[in-house]
Parts: sequence; structure tokens; C-alpha cells
Amino acid sequence: MVIKIINCKSEEYISELQLRNEILRKPLGLSIYFDNLSKEDKDYHVGAFLNEELVGCLVLTPLTDKEIKMRQVAVKESLQGLGIGKKLVAYSELISKENNYNKIMLNARKAVVEFYKKLGYEIIGKEFIEDSTGLLHLKMFKDITG
Repeated sequence: MVIKIINCKSEEYISELQLRNEILRKPLGLSIYFDNLSKEDKDYHVGAFLNEELVGCLVLTPLTDKEIKMRQVAVKESLQGLGIGKKLVAYSELISKENNYNKIMLNARKAVVEFYKKLGYEIIGKEFIEDSTGLLHLKMFKDITG
């Protein structure tokens, strides 16, 4: 497996949008293509490739000069549970450190909170409903300075 940065103006980005739509939006009756994607060229897009096929991705959006937000984490359904998400998160932490961020924030769907806890992320505050999905989420963070 190869994990690397995806260029926002590439065919790989189109594959990323398709994967995010299939895993994160379609099951909720939504479409990523109705989202405002115009600022995504300022984000870091991370992709996991198996035999040159995109099988997992996530997006890192800078919040401040020291904090970055992980979002839109998706792994091809047939490959979930095989460690791809864990590798994507580890790579995103490395990229964040290399770019001088010291904290990663995220809004985790309640169903995947335990996944992030196992990777060292901590819960901040109480459950809330994310407007775009209508699902319960918890705000989480990880200090990556250590």
C-alpha cells in the first residue's frame, strides 16, 4: 500500500471525491457534489492506494497556524477493518507535524469514536448533531507535539 498526498487538480482527486461520496454521503441520501468544494485546494488530501487504486482517503484543513482539522475519512467498504484508516491517520499526523501543526482536531461520528480513542484522540465536550449529516458526533483532538 502507498499513502501519499493527492493533488487537488488531479484524476486522483476525482477518485477521492467518488470514494468520499460513496462511503460518507450516499448512505445518508446526500451527495458530495452539492457541497461547496471550492476551498479544498487549500487542504491536504491524503490517499491510500492499493495496486494504484484509491482505497482510502482523508482531508486535513488548516484551522490556525498550529491546529489542523481531520475530516472526510473514508475507506472502501470491502477493505474496512484492515488497518487502512489507522495508516491514513498516522500519515496525516506525520504530515501535520512536518508542517508545524501541534494539534489535530476532528468531529467523529459517534460510531467511530472508539477507533480514534485507540489512536490517542481525546473527546472534548458533549455529543452534538452535525448539520450536514444529521448524525451524532463528538469533537476530538490529539496533541501531536510529543
